[in-house]
Amino acid sequence: MGLPQWIILAVALQRLAELVYARRNTRHLLAAGGVESGAGHYPLFILLHGGWLLALFLLIPADAAISWWLLGLFIALQAARLWVIASLGRSWTTRIIVRPNAPLVRHGPYRWMRHPNYAIVAVEIIILPLAFGEWAIALIAGLANAALLRHRIGREEAALAAARSGTRKGDP
Repeated sequence: MGLPQWIILAVALQRLAELVYARRNTRHLLAAGGVESGAGHYPLFILLHGGWLLALFLLIPADAAISWWLLGLFIALQAARLWVIASLGRSWTTRIIVRPNAPLVRHGPYRWMRHPNYAIVAVEIIILPLAFGEWAIALIAGLANAALLRHRIGREEAALAAARSGTRKGDP
């Protein structure tokens, strides 16, 4: 096991910690009257992200050259992710859960961008493999993520619109 695998394990541990935090927030949001939408596609994100990390761990040679500036960019993206998570606080989750009539977050990166977390993740999925010279993983995971995000953002926008209007338009 080389440095690339240790870096990937650190990323995997970070993602697991985020899932624990997200699960706690999900319980809180649902208990506060939140409604989940788009649950049907959620397992595809778990599969994509888990497969991405597993592919990186197994396919990157232990002695792979590391692009330190790309790795530095990836680390900077982690700081941006933390900013997103802090901005949403207890509303941050990995699922689409909205509370009817709850105001949209308009501070932090949400002042400038509608879906900053999705943008950050889209870049991360490409940058980390490229930091180890793995163009194929970057391309495949990046395209798969783009397809899933296109669907998810549509679901999220519909759920947010329904919550603002007071109607319930979720899906199982």
